[in-house]
Amino acid sequence: MAIVPIDNLAVGMLLSGDVCDRSGRMLLPAGVELTERHLKVFRTWGVLEADIEGEEGGETAPVQASEDADPVGLAAAEEGVGRIFRLNDREHPAIMELIRLCIARKVADVS
Repeated sequence: MAIVPIDNLAVGMLLSGDVCDRSGRMLLPAGVELTERHLKVFRTWGVLEADIEGEEGGETAPVQASEDADPVGLAAAEEGVGRIFRLNDREHPAIMELIRLCIARKVADVS
């Protein structure tokens, strides 16, 4: 089971945990198979993610460099972002994702 962002949810996925709106009201219980209507309700009520059975959790994907990306620029971006996040817990999933996004943005800005 893994926490999956709303944009990555698909019809037919099985919930492994209850889905609640921002105020804590339960919208769907665990064990329900998602339908298109459920996904629309999630967006309407501001649900950002859901706990899905059978999905692999864990590390976020590393930054994918394009064929023409400069390896020196990528290394410089990783070093610069590393300095910014030096006092953070780099093993925390949210921090890992922020670091990944910052590196991707720095590389894109240089390209």
